[in-house]
Parts: sequence; C-alpha cells; structure tokens
Amino acid sequence: MNGNTQPDDSSMTKDDSLTHHQTRLDELESRIAYQEHWLDSLDRAVATQEKRLAQLERLSELMQQRLRDQQRAMQDDDHGAGFRPEDEVPPHY
Repeated sequence: MNGNTQPDDSSMTKDDSLTHHQTRLDELESRIAYQEHWLDSLDRAVATQEKRLAQLERLSELMQQRLRDQQRAMQDDDHGAGFRPEDEVPPHY
C-alpha cells in the first residue's frame, strides 16, 4: 500500500474527455441533421421555383407571339385599307 487515496487524475481526465467528445459528437450530429433538413427544404423550393419559372417563360413567349401577331394584323389592316393617321376622324365628330 502506498498510502495514496486520491483517484488517478489521468483516468478522470479521460472520462471527462470522453464525455466531452461524446457531447461534441452529439451536437455535430444534431447540426448535420438540421442542415440536411434545411437542404432538403431548399431543394424542394428550388425545384418549385424552376417549375414556376419555366411556366412564366412559356407564358411570356406566348404573350410576345400574340403581340407580334396583333401588330402584324394591325399593320396589314392599315396597309390594306389605305389608312393614314391623318384620315382618322376625331372622337368628338
């Protein structure tokens, strides 16, 4: 017997270190799970926005085509009838 009744400090430090590392690991796993959740949410949001953007682009193309068709029709009417802006009767007549 050596008369030393104190516990070995190195084993206590190892236990504390192990507990600290386990706590740190748990926190990191929690953060990763949270980030994965948000990444999935962002992926869904981006996919929805891409779909909506494609719809809006198609709608814009259709509207531009319709405007071109209307302008062409108006020009054809103007040229076919010999219409000139100065021949137009003012609305108060």
